[in-house]
Amino acid sequence: MKLVQHHYGKARVRVMKVRRQGVRHSIKELEVSVMLQGNFEASYCDSDNSLVVATDSMKNTVYILAKEKLGEENEEFGLALAGHFLKTYPQVSRVEIGFSERTWDRMAPDGRQHAHSFLQKDSTRRIAKITQSRTGSQVESGIEDLLILKSTQSGFEGYVKDQFTTLAETKDRIMATSMKATWLYTKAPPSYSCANREIVDAMLAEFAGNYSPSVQVTLYQMGEAALKAAPEISQVSIAMPNKHCLLVNLSPFGLQNQNEIFVPTDEPHGQIEGTISRD
Repeated sequence: MKLVQHHYGKARVRVMKVRRQGVRHSIKELEVSVMLQGNFEASYCDSDNSLVVATDSMKNTVYILAKEKLGEENEEFGLALAGHFLKTYPQVSRVEIGFSERTWDRMAPDGRQHAHSFLQKDSTRRIAKITQSRTGSQVESGIEDLLILKSTQSGFEGYVKDQFTTLAETKDRIMATSMKATWLYTKAPPSYSCANREIVDAMLAEFAGNYSPSVQVTLYQMGEAALKAAPEISQVSIAMPNKHCLLVNLSPFGLQNQNEIFVPTDEPHGQIEGTISRD
């Protein structure tokens, strides 16, 4: 028998940092994962833990470096974390750091932003993955659980029809999805946060601005828009589960349903995915 692949680490390390600039505070809340590869085969095959870095130590490292290094840029924090593990432990050859951020917005009870009170407006999370070895690093950023919908300017026609087809063609339907998108940086932008916002804004403008003959076409157009918005990225991967909104049949009640009353459904749903890269 042979161990052909192994890595281990600490997952779902939750950390919140309050950054204080006088009376004005800001909140950063992350869920962090740390995964290590390296010379750990003996711990699997020979009951030898002499080179194993305890996952509890990884958790503590996240907290300590969060105090010292965590600022606005998650990607910079990830590079610092990965660099720490490579520098500190010679038996480590590769580190993967993952982030999922829960975002907090400032309350504005009197029309002015409050200095230290916050609320969560939506479920969207910023995500990032930093992979670093002794020969180089890779930064991937993105978003997940971004709920977007348009109530018209979407259709679906011309697909395969056979004995199993019941879906009717339409030129006018609701298009809704909970999107996940990640993009790969080939070089660092002046600001990851700014670049990420510009990428998302460009994709949303494409979603809202064009008629969609299919989710596939819209996915491709949004990927193109992201690449045009940020020259520092080389590819974009997008997943768009089609959250169906089913038209209710009101004819038994003597009523016409002119694309007004729908049943939103989560499952089963279409799952459309794709990766768009530069030529």
